[in-house]
Amino acid sequence: MFSKNNNDKIEQLYNYIEHSHKMVAITGAGISVGAGGITFRQLSRKVHAGRLNTDDPKKMYDSFFKDYLDAMFRYQPSFSHYALADLEKEGKLMGIITTNEDCKHTIAGSKNVAEIQGGFQVNRCSKCGRHYDGYEIWNQHLDKMPQCDVCGGIIVPYELYSGIGLYEKAVVKAQQWISQADMLLIIGTNGYYGSAYWNYRRRDAIIVQINPGHTGFDDIADLNIRDECDKVFKQLQERYEKNG
Repeated sequence: MFSKNNNDKIEQLYNYIEHSHKMVAITGAGISVGAGGITFRQLSRKVHAGRLNTDDPKKMYDSFFKDYLDAMFRYQPSFSHYALADLEKEGKLMGIITTNEDCKHTIAGSKNVAEIQGGFQVNRCSKCGRHYDGYEIWNQHLDKMPQCDVCGGIIVPYELYSGIGLYEKAVVKAQQWISQADMLLIIGTNGYYGSAYWNYRRRDAIIVQINPGHTGFDDIADLNIRDECDKVFKQLQERYEKNG
């Protein structure tokens, strides 16, 4: 059974969603915990620790990206990924702003996703520069890096041809969405890169945070739910089923 306090918060979240007309979700590594595999944050720590020469794409792929991509496609998106995709289909959710690079939101069915750090959906040939955008190319070539069908060059994801940073096209989307949102649903993120879009938000937007730990959003959230996001969305689903 859920505590009365937690039930009250689920009820409050339910009411916020029902009264929202333009909701935006902001997600981080926490939403992918239930999906299994490794996070790109773990991968990036190894890269930043100097354990790999990022100037050698093939070596980087064989040593790190291959394992990450294998896990990315082996494990299904989490319950929360699917819940957000459903909210989008119902017209409740305008878009998702995420620092995640596991493509789980897209795999789960979400159409409006701003991956502000780029990732495996933004790819180009390292030789001729032709773009091969979309994550599917990696699922088709897990045994080795894909090659350009024009010049034969190695195809690399955004991080390898730009350096780990912000993907401007996605940042612009994030700024547009958050400037219109009347509700912000923050899930499993501590706010990194928030300044790239956060200052564009509507000051009257309701802010709901779902995170088992404390973050920089604690003091500004209208509602803090201290729990794993999959548990929260399952409870929220029960609330919708109860309402019929």
